[in-house]
Amino acid sequence: MHNKSKDKIRVLTLAALFTAMTTVATLLIQIPTPTKGYVNLGDSIVNIAAWLLGPVYGAAAAGIGSALADIISGYVVYAPATLVIKAGMAVASFYVLRAANRSKGTLLARIAAASAAEVVMVVGYALFEAVLYHSFSAAMLGVPANAVQGALGAAVSVAVYELVIKRVPRFDKK
Repeated sequence: MHNKSKDKIRVLTLAALFTAMTTVATLLIQIPTPTKGYVNLGDSIVNIAAWLLGPVYGAAAAGIGSALADIISGYVVYAPATLVIKAGMAVASFYVLRAANRSKGTLLARIAAASAAEVVMVVGYALFEAVLYHSFSAAMLGVPANAVQGALGAAVSVAVYELVIKRVPRFDKK
């Protein structure tokens, strides 16, 4: 099999794995919020998927995995917005990491990337809930809980990457 074919199979397999991990991490712990959403650990996998898979496959894994968790949890109305928001988070996280890596150390770059992704999440859900509830004021009730989820997701993703993933030996693509 050609190296290009092997690389494609490898990245598709990893994307599927990260899709499943995102779903499980989102379902694992769900703390309900006032706006009928929930705080979860899925954002940590969203960031890691972006950093390891890039903007396209990372966004697909993040969006699909998170939307599946919404569907499984009974939050079907949120699933389309979640698909777009979580994919947007992964794209933002990837590009901020890439830009920040040039001027900052790896740790600071990951913190900046994860923070940018979480801003996308907080703003995205605020806008979605403003439309859903026909009220900007009602949507603002979810911002504090989403900010807590964002802080948790950013901290866990950076910690897991720095303490675990960064230390996993890489194998050649041979």
